Amino acid sequence: MHTIQAHKRGGAFLIEESSTQDIVTPEDFTDEQKMMADTASDFLEAEVNKMDEQIEGLNYDLSVTMIQKAGALGILGADIPEAYGGLDLDKVSSTLINERLSKGSSISLSIGAHTGIGTLPIVFFGTKEQKEKYLPPLATGEKIAAYCLTEPSSGSDALGAKTTAVLSADGQHYVLEGQKQFITNAGFADIFIVYAKVDGEHFSTFIVEKSMEGVSIGPEEKKMGIKGSSTCPLILDQVQVPVQNVLGEVGKGHLIAFNILNIGRFKLGSGCLGASKEAIKLSATYANERKQFGTPISKFPLVGSKLADMTIMTYALESMVYRTSGLIDEGLQGIDNDDPSAGLQLAKGIAEYAIECSINKVFGSEVLDDVVDEGVQIHGGYGFIQEYKIERLYRDSRINRIFEGTNEINRLLIPGTLVKKAMKGELPLIQEAKALQSELLEMFPQQSFSEPLEEEQHLLAMAKKIFLMTSGLAFEKYQEQLEQEQEIVSKLSDMIIQIFAMESMLLRTKKIRDKGGEPKAKQAIDMTEVFVHESMEKMEKWAKDVITEMESGDMLRTQLSILKKLTKRQPMSYISKKRHIAQKVIAAEKYVV
Repeated sequence: MHTIQAHKRGGAFLIEESSTQDIVTPEDFTDEQKMMADTASDFLEAEVNKMDEQIEGLNYDLSVTMIQKAGALGILGADIPEAYGGLDLDKVSSTLINERLSKGSSISLSIGAHTGIGTLPIVFFGTKEQKEKYLPPLATGEKIAAYCLTEPSSGSDALGAKTTAVLSADGQHYVLEGQKQFITNAGFADIFIVYAKVDGEHFSTFIVEKSMEGVSIGPEEKKMGIKGSSTCPLILDQVQVPVQNVLGEVGKGHLIAFNILNIGRFKLGSGCLGASKEAIKLSATYANERKQFGTPISKFPLVGSKLADMTIMTYALESMVYRTSGLIDEGLQGIDNDDPSAGLQLAKGIAEYAIECSINKVFGSEVLDDVVDEGVQIHGGYGFIQEYKIERLYRDSRINRIFEGTNEINRLLIPGTLVKKAMKGELPLIQEAKALQSELLEMFPQQSFSEPLEEEQHLLAMAKKIFLMTSGLAFEKYQEQLEQEQEIVSKLSDMIIQIFAMESMLLRTKKIRDKGGEPKAKQAIDMTEVFVHESMEKMEKWAKDVITEMESGDMLRTQLSILKKLTKRQPMSYISKKRHIAQKVIAAEKYVV
């Protein structure tokens, strides 16, 4: 049976130190991985970009043609085993492909929904017969997939689905009745992964074909963004689905739904990364071309400051995304897809990193929103005009904070999942929090630093202590009722997200420095120093908010005094560092490390 190494457990970054050897970074990409990424980029350049306007007009035939052309290049088969017509690439490679494709706007969403949440349920949980029947045509684009979980009355509450499935009298079919809503690719999909409750009670998963009698598609939704992707209701009217099309076990649909959502959240983060890079490129190029008062606006420090902030956030996201892809690769390593228990092993491997997947989703979607917002601002009035792509990126980005579970739901899931792991004995979180309480009063944090990144490493350690201190107080005060204190849970989640970002960035920058020396790592070091110091300002505020809500009187003063010690740091001049970061981006006219 495949097992996760203890030091690689999801969420362990909060209580353990990691080394540069523990993470995957873009600087580690192999030639083969880069080649697959270039294939995706070349596909956009050769096929998608010239048809951009027609795709955005929602042309079904054109979208299908583009998906099939991607299939011919092997792009659709990245996660599909070779035995079923795929390439069976590692998760780092498929993440890199997903990042590159994200620059294709709506068509990237159509492809992403097909290859991710549409196809992976069969890859991970299908029987040998189901894989043989469905995966080869899904790998080529001959058949296109869609994922059907959301309903008019259930979004975040996925298990509240009303769609039903009843076994026929002869035991040969399940009869499905209900409606799914906001289904990506619905207008031209052939295969639907549908969730329904058997006998109105047992949440289960079915492979439904468009050709089955009783399957119909509702009208296209009129959307704010991603206008070139199909989003329609799926209507199921007494649809007879063969019992052979049950995916996984009856009553175990939640294992599929939640684990596929985990992968979807992670993939969404990588898509946000690619779109952020595109927005930086568009903005830096425009800033060099646009003149005001006889000077390119890229020469104005306030414009440069925006480009610097956009780049710093994107660097943090990139560091997190590829670190997580490496973790997932390790979590799924060694699982035999033909093993009867492979589905459960895969579910366990994916679920191990549910926290990191949610972190990528929340951080990535909010970074992209900030980046495209500043991109529009740099473009000025032209950023509001559809002729300029930044306008579309701004509209398209907004859905990402809703997709794959809203950011609010994910913020509740992150600490909730962490607590469950602690209660199961998978992470010694509670023990670490209790041990910390006894040493906090006597602690005198280091204040003298001589080497680059030495203080940032110290601040990361202090950030982890801040989280352990505040979460320990919250667990002690609220215990089982903590999940009802959503404002506090959300701030704890923000701390977790920020710590993962800080550590991922710091480890990556050290790796760059160790490989190429400090001069070559100058940009990365500057970005890391700025990000870590600004993160500590946020950590201090979140912790203060939580402590002030929970404590009063002398206990409040004591806890705030400890917090002040933990957040003490040397003042930093952000302005000069951000100017240096911006100069490199403006000179390159793109995101650059």
